[in-house]
Amino acid sequence: MYLFLRNLSVADILFTTNIIPNMLYAILTGGVDISIAGCFIQYYVFCSSTYTQSLILMVMAFDRYVAICHPLHYASLMNHKLCLHFIYWPWAICFVLFPIEVVSLFQLSFCGSNIIEHFFCDFAPILAIASSDTSLVETEDLIFAIPLMFMPFVVITISYLCIVISILKITSIGGRWKAFSTCSAHLTTIFIFYGTQITIYIFPVGEDTFYGKTVKSLLYTVLTPFINPIIYSMRNHEIKRALQQVMNKKSNANVYPMFH
Repeated sequence: MYLFLRNLSVADILFTTNIIPNMLYAILTGGVDISIAGCFIQYYVFCSSTYTQSLILMVMAFDRYVAICHPLHYASLMNHKLCLHFIYWPWAICFVLFPIEVVSLFQLSFCGSNIIEHFFCDFAPILAIASSDTSLVETEDLIFAIPLMFMPFVVITISYLCIVISILKITSIGGRWKAFSTCSAHLTTIFIFYGTQITIYIFPVGEDTFYGKTVKSLLYTVLTPFINPIIYSMRNHEIKRALQQVMNKKSNANVYPMFH
């Protein structure tokens, strides 16, 4: 689990450093200039890191499934070699194959407006200013989204259905709670990650205005990476113990004896 968490954190860091600095500069100056190549590179890193997070969350769901539904076989099934494969392939698939769509974006013509109504180079804002046919690029984006976003969501759903069934078979309430608590942090991250993606890209709510799109995009570009470390840190006993020690030191430092 810690191996998967480290890679999820790396994907989060890559995701935020790709978008947030440029966003903050745009807020301070009222806008920012970016070259076509820079825009496509930002879109490439954005999509690759997002899809990598999706695949890693799927792997983590499978890890929880094996741990709860097949606990006696966990050590043999989730061995170190298999875990390395589970980490290597999400990065390789997303960062090696996704340039195909970026190459197609480079072939589009942009003869009209050069203003992207967004705080980063997302798919829809780029296509909105394209003056040539975008059907090929849209088809490629759908082809990538099905195995890299939709299928992981299906695997995660099936894994947690099996987990819930196994938990319900546990007779003691304490045993059920202990089993469920091992999945709570991961389940919370899944709800936030896929909830924002579904709201923005599949079932958009409200008017498709600039401010509406911006506010909804902030949910997964800022809020999700910010919350993820907090969610997993609060589940870690060592981190909670270290935080408690820091708080105790601060409280003791504020107490000064009157007499020596």
